[in-house]
Amino acid sequence: MKIVGKSVKRIEGIEKATGRARFVSDYKFDGELLGGVLYARVPRARFVSIDTSEALKIPGVVAIATAKDVPGNNMMGSVVKDMPLLVPEDGEIRFEGDALALVAAKSKQALSTALKSIRVRLEALEPVLSLDDAVRTTQVVNGEKNVAFHKKIRRGSVKEAFEKSHLIVESEFETDYQEHAYLETQGAVAVYEPEGIMKIYCSMQCPFYVQKDVAEVLGFPLNKVQAIQTETGGAFGGKEDVPSWVAAKAALLSFLTRKPVKIIYSREDDIMETSKRHPSKSLYRVGFSKNGSIMAVEAKIYLDMGAYSTLSPIVMYRTLTHACGAYSVPNVKVDVFGVYTNKVPCGAFRGFGSPQVLFAMESVMDMAASKMGMDPFEIRMRNSLNVGSETSTGQKLKNSVGARKTLINVKKISNYDKLRKEVDEFNRTHRFKKRGLGLSHIIYGVSLGAAGRHLDASCAQVHVHTDGTVTISIGGTEMGQGAKTVVAMIAAEVLGQRIEKISVTQPDTFIVQDSGPTVASRTTVFTGNAVKIAASKIRDSMVNFIREKYSFPVSVGYGYFQVGDKKIDFDEISEICSSNNVKMCETGWYVSPKLDFDFETGTGEAYVTYSFASQLSMVEVDTMTGKTDVLEVWVSHDVGKAINFEGVVGQIQGGIVQGMGFAFMEKLVLDNGRISTLNFNNYTVPTVRDVPKMHIDIVEDEFPHGPFGAKGIGEPSLMSCPPSIANAISDAVGGRVRILPADPEYVLSLIERW
Repeated sequence: MKIVGKSVKRIEGIEKATGRARFVSDYKFDGELLGGVLYARVPRARFVSIDTSEALKIPGVVAIATAKDVPGNNMMGSVVKDMPLLVPEDGEIRFEGDALALVAAKSKQALSTALKSIRVRLEALEPVLSLDDAVRTTQVVNGEKNVAFHKKIRRGSVKEAFEKSHLIVESEFETDYQEHAYLETQGAVAVYEPEGIMKIYCSMQCPFYVQKDVAEVLGFPLNKVQAIQTETGGAFGGKEDVPSWVAAKAALLSFLTRKPVKIIYSREDDIMETSKRHPSKSLYRVGFSKNGSIMAVEAKIYLDMGAYSTLSPIVMYRTLTHACGAYSVPNVKVDVFGVYTNKVPCGAFRGFGSPQVLFAMESVMDMAASKMGMDPFEIRMRNSLNVGSETSTGQKLKNSVGARKTLINVKKISNYDKLRKEVDEFNRTHRFKKRGLGLSHIIYGVSLGAAGRHLDASCAQVHVHTDGTVTISIGGTEMGQGAKTVVAMIAAEVLGQRIEKISVTQPDTFIVQDSGPTVASRTTVFTGNAVKIAASKIRDSMVNFIREKYSFPVSVGYGYFQVGDKKIDFDEISEICSSNNVKMCETGWYVSPKLDFDFETGTGEAYVTYSFASQLSMVEVDTMTGKTDVLEVWVSHDVGKAINFEGVVGQIQGGIVQGMGFAFMEKLVLDNGRISTLNFNNYTVPTVRDVPKMHIDIVEDEFPHGPFGAKGIGEPSLMSCPPSIANAISDAVGGRVRILPADPEYVLSLIERW
């Protein structure tokens, strides 16, 4: 490889480091108005009436919009349209972040005063605030019933397998919310242009979602709504469907005022309104043979969707297919339920419904190992997947299965046997500090899978200019993960041009075809393949023309073509080809391979391929306070092929830290359905002081359908961390962690119990 597999600086890094990159709040337009939202700020009520007359008299207030001003469809939702953009009068408020009205004003002061001057009358209703209550009560939060969605796997004979099991482990596990905590809050600018086009500039990861949703709200055709992604300061799933809510509000105000309207959320409003990781309750029953092989898994998993379903039905599919972990399980009965409550809606978050169940399954594996006198590595190796193995859905794995290699790598790089003795010796000689080791082994289905195959395609356009510079337009988004650099590297490898001569534009729904969402660790595979296809067409045209022109063999170098015994600079080659009308602009279109999946039984081919990872964590717990510190981690990921090695390492580092937050630090506190931890003063996220020493190793078991063998890394990088830390805390204190986050109070309760 000329550049693939090397460590490359981010191609947009200089602009971001020097402040030249333009985020949504940096966009300025003549006559721009500021938009704001009037929230319900109660968990449940009937919206009786609204009076905007006094607010409209305030100097600088240009417009106030309510539900009756929506020209198109007021109902939103990625799967089920169960969420109003603006709650109508006599409608029901279902959580505190429901929007009742929008204000457009010329200044912040006018906007703030107007929002305080709007008079609303609400009739309080009893909220449903817990999973247990929602399942039991006759009060319906939304739709026809609270337990609104159900997905299942039925495979083999679970009853018979349990009867033959040597050991059965039963336990219940709970996980709480997690806030995305992206550095840049949600924001959008809408500009209604004279030619009738609504142009949206937005911090987002799915421009095509925004385009479609804004078009529906306004009643516009798609060719009258243009969504352009601005530089995006973090997302982690939180900017998948939520930006549609923000952009639609700005677009409605722009449509009504015929002025550009900017809405930038405060941190407090962002945390209050936007989606979170689903709280969960999981009941597991797992049977093992005498030698430690898994014979059966039976699980019931409840996900708290909040007031609206958003992406929950899709999240549930991934929860379902990952419920048995990274293991071969012949007998499976899994049920996943999506439940409405009068709380903040939950949706996409890095890992997308799998961290909750991987925590449960990996805890069960450690519990079984302890009861059977086996080492945590041994029981996982015995059940791990390999080429020819079948997943819990019955999908036969044909290639790119580096699962066992990740386990072997972690054991090797940690010098596990020696480390285990050192930890035991530390605990023997320290009374108030205890250390623990925790192992995890996880699986991640790359792409949207069978449930999202209608969206699993990507588009890219590659244009080689006369001077040899290259412009790439893609449908996938850069949100901090390094996507632009990866696709530039792929183009550089294929074309033979140096990466510093390649630029990647911001995604624009008027430029490229709908490429689905930038989620599910699919960007490298799908967008990367699309770029590779387009660049290959151009390279072949250039090579064929030069070969015919000079009558010499031609090969592609890096920054040049080798023509016979002469090196000709790529820039010169481009000029020659362009002046001879060689086609230098091509489109690449990559479509997911077809998957055979039975949704009635939950069996078959769930995903096009899988990534795997193993992580060993060493923690230290203060037995007087319950405080946990992560001292060191050893982690190995099967990435297929690392396109940008430095980028892969960075993703793993970030995933570990964010996973630490989910495991024992981040606590979203609600008081009667209202979030009280509304900023980073009281919602605690890991800082640089919390980052442990990291030992990162990768496995490159190449995926034949990925660009140069690559698979995804974005989401798996987080998923191995929470169960590893939970198992480490359990090892340190002697009590089993069954609830995340394992905050100091909870850890103390485990110590006191034991």
